[in-house]
Amino acid sequence: MLKSSKSTSSYLLSFAKNLMALGYNPTTVKMAVSCTTEFLTHTNQPFESISPADILKHRAYLQMRPKQKGEGGLTENMINHHIYSLRLFFKYLIEINELVVHPMNTLRFSKATTPQRIVLTITEIQSLYEACENYKEKALLGIYYGCGLRRTEGVRLTIKDVHFKDQLLYIRDGKGGKRRVVPMSQRVADDLKNYILYERYNPNKESALLLNKARSGMSGNSAYKLFHELLTRINITKDVSLHNLRHSIATHLLTNGMKVEQVRDFLGHKYLESTQVYTRVLQSV
Repeated sequence: MLKSSKSTSSYLLSFAKNLMALGYNPTTVKMAVSCTTEFLTHTNQPFESISPADILKHRAYLQMRPKQKGEGGLTENMINHHIYSLRLFFKYLIEINELVVHPMNTLRFSKATTPQRIVLTITEIQSLYEACENYKEKALLGIYYGCGLRRTEGVRLTIKDVHFKDQLLYIRDGKGGKRRVVPMSQRVADDLKNYILYERYNPNKESALLLNKARSGMSGNSAYKLFHELLTRINITKDVSLHNLRHSIATHLLTNGMKVEQVRDFLGHKYLESTQVYTRVLQSV
């Protein structure tokens, strides 16, 4: 089956280790190896001999074969998992110089429908900044777009979490209790500094970075209302929330060439496939 003396199980083991090293969920890795094993067993030919026709033949087989557990056949979503696993495997073979041409490069398959993530364009983001009437509004955009924070992460920020010297934000209690450090651009750092120096009047000695009109820590709902005011000013009618700013910065970073692994760390995702959603969003915009 192989062009070298290395066994199939050795390739599959190194493939799994590669996926783990890249940050994939262990469940995804297990499924990828299982799907690839089924294909290699079903096809039973050397890697370099596998053609697009073999992939199509295997897909047709998957559409006909029954589930290994339970009644009925495979769902379209499960078949897509099989195809995605093969794409990863052949990509890995190319990376280790066991294959020259990816046999799936010319193949396109319909994908299972999923709710589309709404992404604001660069022009719309610029318009939001231009519509800001104070530093507080710019600080809000900097936190949720410029730094890609989740809603609760943003309102939990304290003054001590902002390190202007190193231009870093410290997220002390992210999703799942995970901590991380997020870089601030010069623009974000300047907007936060100006907000703190000139607008964040704090007679109650509140530690929260973002304060509401009562000078206490801003809630997630208050942050959303402030964002919605900005949307209204420039007549954006899309059904978007603060989390869509996070979707937007992730997509824009990938558009500008940042590697998906770096975007994963920036967003604080635990597993790579959570971030790879944005590569699919990128392909659809």
